[in-house]
Amino acid sequence: MASIIIPAHNEAAVIERTLRTVVPMLAEEDELILVANGCTDDTAGIARRYEPQVRVIETDVASKPHALNLGDQAARSFPRIYLDADIELKPEALPRLKAALQAETYLAAATDPVMDFSRASWAVRAYYRIWLALPYCRQGMIGAGVYGLSKAGRARFSEFPNLIADDGYIRALFAESERGKVEGAYSVVRAPASLRWLMKIKVRSRLGQKELALKYPNLLTNEQKDYGGGLRQLLGKPLLWPAAVVYLYVAVGSRWRAQKQLKKLDGYQWDRDLSSRN
Repeated sequence: MASIIIPAHNEAAVIERTLRTVVPMLAEEDELILVANGCTDDTAGIARRYEPQVRVIETDVASKPHALNLGDQAARSFPRIYLDADIELKPEALPRLKAALQAETYLAAATDPVMDFSRASWAVRAYYRIWLALPYCRQGMIGAGVYGLSKAGRARFSEFPNLIADDGYIRALFAESERGKVEGAYSVVRAPASLRWLMKIKVRSRLGQKELALKYPNLLTNEQKDYGGGLRQLLGKPLLWPAAVVYLYVAVGSRWRAQKQLKKLDGYQWDRDLSSRN
């Protein structure tokens, strides 16, 4: 038995694609709760086509943390699995994730992301070639678009705080030995089509990290980020140098832009990649 929670804000273009992969994997006792938050499109209507397997909750508040909390309040089961509305699950991903959390192999666990580069430019592919090889990204719960918590893991916090990086907050709650990727469980993450869209989501990611460090500095003791060491290893391979140039451009540019936006954090408008939402 598990509760799967999907926060969705104006995801009419992709939500059926996601539900088609998740609903067939539901066990009879599972519940899937979709929280349509601040939607001005037909996200909720499309999701209701999958009733009774999907329970739809609507709120006028366009906020992912608020949607996650509403879903949690409605959920009755453990483990809890939180899934982004634009992420597809590969066959067996959901039962494998549930099994690992029920056995408490991990208190917090994620799928292994499989990148879909079908619309991505060379520069986007080059960036991810470096990023996915970094030790920090291989440690789990990074970039998969889905994570789950056992009952004991969910007890680590009362409710989702109002943060950009909900996944970063959850990851930071657990030591490396308590979290990880589940073997054989894969999620499909669609890469942005261009460097422009990639930069947008990386600025959001950097801003989320900075906000997390600002509001919860004590949590960062669970994080070990050796970006420099990882890059030095990769730069020892000359064939990767062109990709490394793209990676550094995005890394430096997104850090600089996020630092500027940090001064206006209260007025931040959520940026997402629209190029992959077709």
